[in-house]
Amino acid sequence: MNMMVSRRALMGGMALGGAAALLPRAALAWKADGAALYPATNAFIKGFVDRRELAGTLAAIGKGQEAPLFLGAGVQSNDSATPVGPDTLWRLYSMTKPVTGIAAMLLIEDGKMKLDQPIADFLPAFANMKVQNTPDGSITDVRPAKGPITVRQLLTHTAGLGYNIIQKGPIKKAYDDAGIVGGQASRLPIPGLAPVTPAPSLAVMADRLAALPLVYEPGTKWSYSISLDLLGRLIEVVSGQPFDAFLKARLFDPLGMTSTGFMVNAKDVGRFTSNYAPFGGALIPFDPATSSIYLDPPPYPFGGGGLVSSARDYDRFLAMLLGEGATGGVRVMKPETARVAMSNLIADSVDRKGTFIDGQGFGAGGRVSLPTSPGGEGIFGWAGAAGTIGFVHRKLGYRAAGYTQIMPPDSVPFQNKFGETFFKDVMA
Repeated sequence: MNMMVSRRALMGGMALGGAAALLPRAALAWKADGAALYPATNAFIKGFVDRRELAGTLAAIGKGQEAPLFLGAGVQSNDSATPVGPDTLWRLYSMTKPVTGIAAMLLIEDGKMKLDQPIADFLPAFANMKVQNTPDGSITDVRPAKGPITVRQLLTHTAGLGYNIIQKGPIKKAYDDAGIVGGQASRLPIPGLAPVTPAPSLAVMADRLAALPLVYEPGTKWSYSISLDLLGRLIEVVSGQPFDAFLKARLFDPLGMTSTGFMVNAKDVGRFTSNYAPFGGALIPFDPATSSIYLDPPPYPFGGGGLVSSARDYDRFLAMLLGEGATGGVRVMKPETARVAMSNLIADSVDRKGTFIDGQGFGAGGRVSLPTSPGGEGIFGWAGAAGTIGFVHRKLGYRAAGYTQIMPPDSVPFQNKFGETFFKDVMA
């Protein structure tokens, strides 16, 4: 199969803001007034399917704590007649990061760790880190780090860690060789992505990561990184539970997120999407639902990009955020903890020029809008490498998410333009 998926295909989080002719392509609204209330969003998601640019699209929108509205178009896979719906399963990729961030905030609320506590208190291998003298340069030309990595820095991509989908040169090769990865894409070898054997566990991944130099001094620069995956290991150690078990016990079960996890069970394959890459004007399935890599247990639970979920489930997570820790009569965290999680946790001194958050802030695993940001103050959320995006707007009292499956996500403007299209409807 001659197709190319570049390294940027796995980045995700950049935006907050050839199908069979006989397959169903009509837009679907699961509540009669959905399309009428959000006409721009409805036309937007439908257009990609009508133009055969995407197999299926879905929007989930909620106001305050009201029940969500779902708008959908197209099918789960181009070789299937099953339309997308509220319970269709999507690869979230980096939309996993805010979930991991909120999980860490629960342990801070419990008093088991502190926001500015060095992670070496729990993971001693990170006690004496070295830093590359030239970012992405030699991994032997290094100096001692000026300060420790803290929990806050893991939450906000300011720990100085690298990412094998971002870095270049020797440090990228070292990450690949050590199996330090933040997700998986396909069983098939993908041109443009080096074949990597992931570390066998979060514990091993963390130990191998500690042995490599940092790319930047901790606390000085925002750099998209493996930090939320390392945070998964920290959560394991601090809580005394496997990371995935902690998520299930403290977030997924209380919120009724029964369709969210790090793999797809055999009984759920019928509602799982296929993931596509554009090639020659057609959509090539490089991770088909029926033979997906997500049908097997992952080597370790990827806290930065491993979750699969439904729009209905993720809306419950967003509703909890909008409810400052509570939704549906269930409280999972204190209001003050939720407010801190969704606030800007990075100092003005942190360099973020030219990054995904240039001119904006960052909280517990998600971007935070500032008064000067597009859309105004009060937005918290993130996006994923296969085209998904989810956020809350606390000032306006809305939660919204858009779903599709394509890599790289910027091959079509679905993720990039979803937020501004939704805000057109809200402001109208």
